[in-house]
Amino acid sequence: MTITIKQTAVILIIGICLFSLTDCKKDIEKEAGKVTITLGSYTVSKEVYQNEIIPMFKQFWKDSTGQEVLFNESYIASGAQSRAITMGFEADIAALSLEHDINRLQEAGLITHDWKAGLNGGFVTRSIVVMAVREKNPKGITDWKDLMRKDVEVIYPSPKTSGGAMWVVNAIYGAGLKLSEQNMGQIDPEYAKNFLSSIQKRVKVMDKSGRASVTTFETGIGDVLLTYENEVILRNKMGKTMPYIIPDATILIENPVALVDKNVEKHENRAVVEAFIRFLHTENIQKSFAEYGFRPVNQKVLADFKDVYPIPQYLFDINFLGGWDKVEEDIYGPDGIWTRIFEEQM
Repeated sequence: MTITIKQTAVILIIGICLFSLTDCKKDIEKEAGKVTITLGSYTVSKEVYQNEIIPMFKQFWKDSTGQEVLFNESYIASGAQSRAITMGFEADIAALSLEHDINRLQEAGLITHDWKAGLNGGFVTRSIVVMAVREKNPKGITDWKDLMRKDVEVIYPSPKTSGGAMWVVNAIYGAGLKLSEQNMGQIDPEYAKNFLSSIQKRVKVMDKSGRASVTTFETGIGDVLLTYENEVILRNKMGKTMPYIIPDATILIENPVALVDKNVEKHENRAVVEAFIRFLHTENIQKSFAEYGFRPVNQKVLADFKDVYPIPQYLFDINFLGGWDKVEEDIYGPDGIWTRIFEEQM
């Protein structure tokens, strides 16, 4: 058997690198014309990345550079994913549900650049909180106040692990503020607190992730599921029947993506990681996001899908609640509004 010069080089690399599996793998991939990206994302983004985005980027990178891209992927609840990265999961890219979870990586020293200085402020998709109901809506649910009824059981995940859950709680509390303003002419935090408490009393199950809550609802538990709009659209795209209601007052969800500097420096793959993040903002990929239920950040694509994504009358964003730092303390902190409500109702 004849051994080529290239094969000899690979054998030598293996021999030299046995003491360091990470360095060995990296050098072998370089020799073989390959590069790896490790993606850490949240559960509900799995289908669009696996079915559309990753295959398209692999082809794009191969055509552009001749190099093959390999992907390591992890999809778990956003808060859990963020914590996993801080504890040693070497994700090159954090594609998470909310800004708060990216900020955790900054505070841990893993992200050292200004990720919000990127395209579209560092956000790659948007969504809103909606109410999924049973077929034909037998409980006649139309808005938030129906969720306070004693004959209605509500499903949504736990804010302790799920970014989706934090968006849900933010949506309920913010809706209470908006409705108090509409009914009384001024914002009333006490009204919003009672509003949130009344709905929390009707919560039947709190799973670890948004995807787990969808599964719970699909097994027949609960009358209404509070979730991402994109989760419901995806289910309907898959041929399942999941009607949903867009409340007049709900929150605009913004989903960030950031390069994790410390891991990228270790893996020496910055060029391909930066290219992947830019790729997420291109028109074709934004269209893929839109087809999977996410509201695109690209304005042209958003205009093309305007009939799919109506704007609720009293739509608000996280700044209406004072921003994530304030929300984290005032709603989810040790003496936060939701924390105290949850503990009182346990």
